[in-house]
Parts: sequence; structure tokens; C-alpha cells
Amino acid sequence: MNKAEVLLLMAEIQDNYPNFDSSDENIERHYKYLLDFSFEEALKNVVQHIKTNDFPPKISHIRGHLADVKHGEISKQQAEQYNKQLAVWSLSSVAPQKGYWDQLKEILRGEHGE
Repeated sequence: MNKAEVLLLMAEIQDNYPNFDSSDENIERHYKYLLDFSFEEALKNVVQHIKTNDFPPKISHIRGHLADVKHGEISKQQAEQYNKQLAVWSLSSVAPQKGYWDQLKEILRGEHGE
């Protein structure tokens, strides 16, 4: 997100929360922590926050739960890969490779790659 987009975001917040701190220092702070974040996603999160909260959003609210979303997407992709592999094994009547189930259990417990 660039500084102009941060200003647009801050204006949206200010319009809905008149007591929101829109000082230069707060703008810089928001810019610092939103630099790597999508304006479109931030605006969507701000609009949702405005609809459901009486107090202005903090940076964490503006960013939303992006990490959870990314983790969910990765988990979904991994599940799809495993399902495809299981389908291949089922069609070819070949048992899963040795250690497959142990590896799967490690992944599910979060021990994979440590």
C-alpha cells in the first residue's frame, strides 16, 4: 500500500469515527505497518469493521486475519494434493509409500519441517 492509499483509508475511518487520530504521526505509523498490505483488502476489512464495531479499527483490524487466511489456503492446497494422490493410489491399487501415514500424522500435529 502506498501513502496515498493509507490517506484514503484514514479518511474512510475518520468519516465514520470523528475522534480517530489522523495526525501525521499516526498516518506514518499506519503507513509503516500497512506498506506490505493490499489496499483493497484493507478497505474491505475497514468497511466490515465499521459495520460491526463502535470503536475505530486498530492496525491489526485493518490487516484482518491474513495469516489465518493464508494458512487456510495452504492447508486446503495440501489436502487437495493428498486427495489427488489417494485417488491415484486407489485407481492403481498401489499402497501408499512407506512412512506416508507417519508423515501425514506429523503434518497434522504441526511437526513437519522442524
